[in-house]
Amino acid sequence: MFNLLYKNISRYIDLSKEDFKQFSAPFQLKSFKKKEIVLKEGDYCLFEGFVLNGCFKIYYLNENGFEQTLYFAVEEWWITDIDSLLNDVPSILNIEALMDSEVLMISKKDKEELYEIMPQTEKLFRIMNQRSSVALQRRILSLTGKTADRRYLEFLEKYPGLEQKLTQQQVASYLGITHEFLSKIRKKISLEK
Repeated sequence: MFNLLYKNISRYIDLSKEDFKQFSAPFQLKSFKKKEIVLKEGDYCLFEGFVLNGCFKIYYLNENGFEQTLYFAVEEWWITDIDSLLNDVPSILNIEALMDSEVLMISKKDKEELYEIMPQTEKLFRIMNQRSSVALQRRILSLTGKTADRRYLEFLEKYPGLEQKLTQQQVASYLGITHEFLSKIRKKISLEK
């Protein structure tokens, strides 16, 4: 179960097997059932989670009560509400399992302790936060500057095979469109092939 985590962090820092044992010790394996809420708006986020398998949607409810999906977290992605975690404020996000899933969770307290005893972990999480910032910037630019057709094609590229596991409503929520409009886009793209 920790092999996937080791493979993931090895992209960013070098850890010996012994160091990795120390690094992974505070992580707890958690299983979530389909539709189970991991974090609810208004609660405080006290964790970061590394997805071993399954899928989560990270979303919020806009002023009109409509769900807006920020991203899907699949295998080897991380889940958290970074604002709530870092600033100790109530979360505005919801994290929900879209299928039975497993996650390695680490608490904020344990992560801070890792920084003290293993300084290279601070580098790891700094790099991961930078990559997350880039991904969020690209997501904002896509939502504000690209057509729905282009966003749909990018979704298919970014999440290969995931569309078949999601409802049309979930994909539409990610794209920022209605599921009716998504049907039109799919039809148009299939006719162009």
